[in-house]
Amino acid sequence: MSMFDATATRSVPMNPGGILLTTLNARYRHTALGLRCLKANLEELAPDCRIMEFDIHDRPVDIAESLLHHRPAIIGIGVYVWNVEPVAQLLEILKAIAPETLLILGGPEAGYAPDNAAWHAPADLRVAGEGEWIFRDLCRQHRANRRIQPPANKRIVAPPIDLSQAILPYGLYDVQDIKHRFTYVEACRGCPCGCIFCLSANDAPMRQVPIDRFLDAMENLLDRGARQFKFVDRSFNLNSAHALAILDFFLERLSPELFLHFEMLPGHLPRPLKDRLALFPKGTVQLEIGLQTFNATTHRHIQRRQNNNSADKTLSWLRTHTQVHLHTDLILGLPGESLPSMAQGFDRLLRLQPHEIQVGLLKRLHGTALARRDDLKHITFNPCPPYDILENDQIDFATMQRLRRFARYWDLIGNSGRFPHFIDWLRGQKTPFASFLTLSDWLFATTRQTHRIALPRLFRLMAQGLIQSLKLDPDTAHPILQQDWKVCGYGEDPVWEMDGRSGQPD
Repeated sequence: MSMFDATATRSVPMNPGGILLTTLNARYRHTALGLRCLKANLEELAPDCRIMEFDIHDRPVDIAESLLHHRPAIIGIGVYVWNVEPVAQLLEILKAIAPETLLILGGPEAGYAPDNAAWHAPADLRVAGEGEWIFRDLCRQHRANRRIQPPANKRIVAPPIDLSQAILPYGLYDVQDIKHRFTYVEACRGCPCGCIFCLSANDAPMRQVPIDRFLDAMENLLDRGARQFKFVDRSFNLNSAHALAILDFFLERLSPELFLHFEMLPGHLPRPLKDRLALFPKGTVQLEIGLQTFNATTHRHIQRRQNNNSADKTLSWLRTHTQVHLHTDLILGLPGESLPSMAQGFDRLLRLQPHEIQVGLLKRLHGTALARRDDLKHITFNPCPPYDILENDQIDFATMQRLRRFARYWDLIGNSGRFPHFIDWLRGQKTPFASFLTLSDWLFATTRQTHRIALPRLFRLMAQGLIQSLKLDPDTAHPILQQDWKVCGYGEDPVWEMDGRSGQPD
């Protein structure tokens, strides 16, 4: 079967007794690559399979109605940390209305959930690992009326598949997907880092999709109008030859609408990769670089190998010699890291001037080595999704809450692109982390909000917060924000002058 034989069937009525694949995406613009991989590898059963995607804002009862309208024999559901709660409700409804329908769960939250978790009890089977071929075999068995004998815990562990033999799923992106949503693609699987908090540590060994087949599929997507490509590979730059072939492919097909997102290891950037990245124009390439922490002791705790000096040099070179957008990641609450250490790491990264610093809190995801560790009793995690850290022996609950709000306000201000002059000012402070934490504390005490703050109001709050929390005089605070006010296209008169309240928040 050709890689392009797997085509979407949303517009074709489905025969009763067919197969449905579904999930709840976090946003409409996201697409479920995993569902497409499953359908593409159903082989002779693919024509009787339909993909139906929803998002977490849809009501489970309405989703159930849409699914059961087709009277499927099998429903496969992708379960992730962001959708497990509505999926739990959906399962209850599906089993109550259509108990004869075989419910098979996949995705990390289903495959690695505790056996005694009540939420997945209505499901008939759970698949852990790479489900393309296991799901196909289960569907064949069910279609042939052969009884499936699930293990007592209903959990089947799928081994890694041979990517050279798998059918690629990219023909299953339809016209609307390509026009309105991200096109998720995958050139390799696996990650060499082995971090205890990350599910990708389970995806060993590293495996590549044959480069000729992959680039043929990308050509087909480009011909059909795709321009927004997000690579899900965890370490795109590890195999330099593979990465170079992909970069060269897209360099030869540059267009104003092209956007490429890659995730890369922080300390591995050979000269040929540097040369290629330097050729891409602004707005075309985004690199996601997970630093996570600069603390060497914490690196040992989390089993991560990282050369901080090499990472610094990589980021500095990318910032000064290319026009790529640098999205970097830090994780707060990692084992062995104190608040001062986290502050030092943030300040160090900020001064390297990435375009974004995504600040997250440690999560105890099912299936990770962290979830299996019995020697970390001093860490308390939220028992509910997303299983984020609540406190540890270094940081108490109240301080962790402050850090949670810090991360949210940083996303609103530091990562929004709307306050570049403020960020430049902050970068020049002796302790940027401490200054922003103080401002964050003031913002929350004043508003009791971390979401739904309109931009003009946020400017008012910032103007007042710089004065009240960071003790700047108005003649210093207002010019910093006035430049950002103009960047946002609001004109000459900033809101704190127009309303006559000198930045008094409403």
